[in-house]
Amino acid sequence: GGSAGAGGQFDWTRADVFDLQTRGFAIRYVTGSLFECPAGESLAHCISQDCRMGAGIAALFRKRFGSIEELQEQKKKPGEVAVLQKNNRYIYYLITKEKASYKPTYSSLRGSLIAMKTHSLANGVTRISMPRIGCGLDKLSWDKVATIIQEVFCNTDICISVYTLRACRT
Repeated sequence: GGSAGAGGQFDWTRADVFDLQTRGFAIRYVTGSLFECPAGESLAHCISQDCRMGAGIAALFRKRFGSIEELQEQKKKPGEVAVLQKNNRYIYYLITKEKASYKPTYSSLRGSLIAMKTHSLANGVTRISMPRIGCGLDKLSWDKVATIIQEVFCNTDICISVYTLRACRT
């Protein structure tokens, strides 16, 4: 027996239909630009400890949010997360390797995701948008990364949106 409407369980005034489907943890896949995600959603991506962000999507984060010194001052190491607060949302910088030229490990990625989860839960974050982290220039397998995300966040109410740009091939 469904009692969805009883007791005002859902806020029907919200246009975002995903609110109806994501009670509890979910990973959802979105085709489009990560930076077009809803304004209130926190963002996450992977960087190196040196905060260089010279290539890939990290370079776009650098251009859009800057604050390199503020990130460096947090002195985070691989397996940790640096955080900026911009316009009522958090930008998570998952530190997955020491230097830009290094490759991350699944273990450092897991550690930084756990650190992000801890911060999210402490600060009431329920929605995080990210690219297919670790799978661009870093060459990790998305299947393994998605499994790690699931293992880390499955006991939370956090909805993770994973953005992929439309394929350019005709």
